[in-house]
Amino acid sequence: MKSVTVKDLVERFSLEILAGHSELHRPITKTKAHRPGLEFVGYFEYFPQAHVQLLGRKEITYLHKLSENERNLHIGNIVKYHPPCFVVTRNQEGLKYLKKYCEEERIPLLRTSAPTSKFQDLVDLFLSKSLAQEIAVHGVCVNVSGIGILLRGKSGVGKSETAHTLIRRGHRLVADDIVVLKKISPETLLGTHNGKTKEFLALRSVGLINVSRLYGRKAFQDETRIVLDIELTKWQEHALNNDLELEPTFTDYMDISIPHIEIQLQPGRDVAGLIEAAANSWYLRQQGYSAAEEFMQRLQSDTD
Repeated sequence: MKSVTVKDLVERFSLEILAGHSELHRPITKTKAHRPGLEFVGYFEYFPQAHVQLLGRKEITYLHKLSENERNLHIGNIVKYHPPCFVVTRNQEGLKYLKKYCEEERIPLLRTSAPTSKFQDLVDLFLSKSLAQEIAVHGVCVNVSGIGILLRGKSGVGKSETAHTLIRRGHRLVADDIVVLKKISPETLLGTHNGKTKEFLALRSVGLINVSRLYGRKAFQDETRIVLDIELTKWQEHALNNDLELEPTFTDYMDISIPHIEIQLQPGRDVAGLIEAAANSWYLRQQGYSAAEEFMQRLQSDTD
């Protein structure tokens, strides 16, 4: 099971450590932070104890209004489940009783100045990416006009050279050679680099280039949602390459189906231009438009 540590959370969001300094190695294995509400009134049947526990203004204000005995009872009931950590938002004060229990139970107590809802969104996003199921595939990942594309093909077919042409046209590199795919949700596939290859593009006969240094920061981005899987293949003389209404095909990555397109390569072919056209066509289909359907309707109207 994938995990991050409380220390990773502290470093990512520059959190203040109020208690449990020696327990920052504790693992976090669940993707969403939890705001304890019913737990403060004694209902623990569905308490997600393995989640980060978030204490906003509502929770802290409620605790402040309790008597000392009531407060100790409610907090004591929660800390005995040993969640990974507590995070107090909005730099709220008066947390002596929380510190006491967290020190006794060796649970990190952290604090941030961020508003509760904003911090929860950021933590959930960070954890969903960090804990996501992932695989590595051989290929190139690019963002073309805001559309994430995975370019695949045999070694030497021209994936990196095609990506270079796209970058020169104003599009962005995400990863070359090794593309890390992360399953963020049942329908969302994120493409990113493995860290080592960040910003680098390997071009045959030229070598490694740093696209950010060569073409500016806009030539690279860290990640993109993958919506098209394009396979570059060698030209086949007798293959049918001009069907107007091809049956849609898909490639599955971790049970997520991504539309698949095959582009055959031939000297003089504007492959980068074809990829741009495929990206724009995909976008139009999301808006409900299909050029093939419109063409068939025109043919039908001529026969009526």
